[in-house]
Amino acid sequence: MKDLRDRVALVTGGSRGIGAAVAIALAGSGADVAVNYRERADAANSVCAEINGKGRKAIAIQADVAVAADVRRMAAEVEAHLGGIGILVNNAGIAHPRKLEEITEAEWDEVLTVNLKSVFLVTQAVVGGMRQRRWGRIINLSSVAAQTGGAVGAHYAASKAGIIGLTHSCASAFVKDGITVNAIAPALIETDMVTSNPNASPALIPMGHFGSTDDIASVAVMLAMNDYMTGQTISVNGGWYMS
Repeated sequence: MKDLRDRVALVTGGSRGIGAAVAIALAGSGADVAVNYRERADAANSVCAEINGKGRKAIAIQADVAVAADVRRMAAEVEAHLGGIGILVNNAGIAHPRKLEEITEAEWDEVLTVNLKSVFLVTQAVVGGMRQRRWGRIINLSSVAAQTGGAVGAHYAASKAGIIGLTHSCASAFVKDGITVNAIAPALIETDMVTSNPNASPALIPMGHFGSTDDIASVAVMLAMNDYMTGQTISVNGGWYMS
């Protein structure tokens, strides 16, 4: 069976929630993993310890992925410690539930910068190495909010819709280089981000319950292993949005 042995993965926002589950699942399939975090060093180190327990290498790297200089430093550190990045999971993101009329310009800019600009910056930083090696897997975390508007707000929905557009553009640009680019669009996965949002109710989900981080991690592993899928958005949403 195909596995990810000898591949190096970078997971942004990998210290908790979906990012942590994806990092651990990739390690379970054989990858060595760099766990990016912005503030939660202890949590990132705990994820790395779990990855080490699976017999794989792991490093925790502090970087603000919305800052170009941090991103360049992070990519260089991963390559120095683990090797060339073959799998990139753009997971880092924030959510501030607001009605449209309540969103300030500063909040709009922050959400678009952290959620969307970061995907551009990190992808730009690693794709050159993937092209040289003629192999790469880029997996971007979007949201059902890109498809339905979601339950967070217009700023969040716009940032996640932008990720789908960026995914299409990159998939088309990199398809001849052995690099696939896909997105995952979750809905109401049981994380701190969701459970702290008063607008996020299991009643929104036809299945009647929140999803688990493992539901997303298993799709990320599938996309990392698949050689023939690119430019796709995989909806993991309990039936909220069907396409």
